[in-house]
Amino acid sequence: MKRQVMIGATIALLAVSGMAFAHHGWGSYDAGTVMTVENAVTALEWQNPHVHLAVNHSGESWDVVLAPPFRMESRGLDPAMIKVGTRIRVVGYPSTKVPREMRAERILVDGKTFELR
Repeated sequence: MKRQVMIGATIALLAVSGMAFAHHGWGSYDAGTVMTVENAVTALEWQNPHVHLAVNHSGESWDVVLAPPFRMESRGLDPAMIKVGTRIRVVGYPSTKVPREMRAERILVDGKTFELR
């Protein structure tokens, strides 16, 4: 019985630590540099753990990391509002580790502002 409890506890600990490892923090973004990118969406991935979209900025494609889907939807933004070709404006911070990636703090879609954090 004691061995089964230890095995169960070990499995639970490994599962939780794996989830924590898979999720990244926001420390790898330069909060001292505010970026504003405005253009049409070229790609969208509405999935956990974060929504991602691609948009061209200064002649290059940028990956924009948005909030998780549940937070986007709780703020009133759903995937039907952002499609390829939709013109958006995102304000956020560039990554210090991944070229052409930014974390969005807010997004403007169809004249409406959605705060993501």
